[in-house]
Amino acid sequence: MGSQWENFLQNMGEWHGSFTQLSARGEVIQDTPSIISLEGLNDNKTVRLKLQRFSPNPSGGEPEVSELVREYQNLGRDILFFEDGDFCQGSIQLAPYSEFGAEFGFIYNYRRLRFVQLYNTDGHLSKLTLIREKQLDKNIPERPPLTVDALLGEWEGEAVTMYPDSRNPDSYSTNLQLHLDAADRLMQKITFGDSLNPQIIASSARIDGSVLYFNEGSAPMQVVLLPDGGSCTIPVKVEFRKPTFFEAGWLVEPNLRFRMMRSYNDRGEWISLTLIKERKISH
Repeated sequence: MGSQWENFLQNMGEWHGSFTQLSARGEVIQDTPSIISLEGLNDNKTVRLKLQRFSPNPSGGEPEVSELVREYQNLGRDILFFEDGDFCQGSIQLAPYSEFGAEFGFIYNYRRLRFVQLYNTDGHLSKLTLIREKQLDKNIPERPPLTVDALLGEWEGEAVTMYPDSRNPDSYSTNLQLHLDAADRLMQKITFGDSLNPQIIASSARIDGSVLYFNEGSAPMQVVLLPDGGSCTIPVKVEFRKPTFFEAGWLVEPNLRFRMMRSYNDRGEWISLTLIKERKISH
């Protein structure tokens, strides 16, 4: 695995897309076109980020342009990159009465998909943003919106877990089985870890349109199915002294999906980031 800086450089280039603000059910509230460029300076020892967003002009005419420019020579403690450039940045510590959240980013075939999940000081979701981006000269089309049917079947994957304390990453196999128990019920079985002593998690979700409600455990979660093959798993409420996680997913081919999880322990500390690349082996 390359250095964190080398992994960061996989995101270089000019990316055209939009920031789509969504409700907790995935409904579009606002869509703002954007261009973000990541340019290497000083033999890539510095990276200049320039973000432009084009908001509608209330009086008509040309859009209003907001611009953000930053330069980076190192990376913060709140972010980790995988070797393909996929990354997650977010809160290091959950604390009472503080805002909390994470951004996930995936790269595949000259496209990027990013998600921002933010919680307010009461622990409820305050903002969900989907960011779809592409490199213009490649003209790679967007994926269809994600559906339950596209997820059904058995998926075999390889996971890499990285840690914010810089210890060596862990790699292991995963297996995910998804099937319908009834028209409005999705059954899920996840197997991962050591083949001699695997961990198994079984759960079920109520299907309500493009939202899956996993309400059986002590920490209810919901999965929102999104445009461009995207999905995000969000806690219904983030609570202090309870372990939690965020997850984002991207179905990049009918039989290839990426998932990324950012996990926190019961002290609210960020403890790991896991990327799973899984292939469907049966429908």
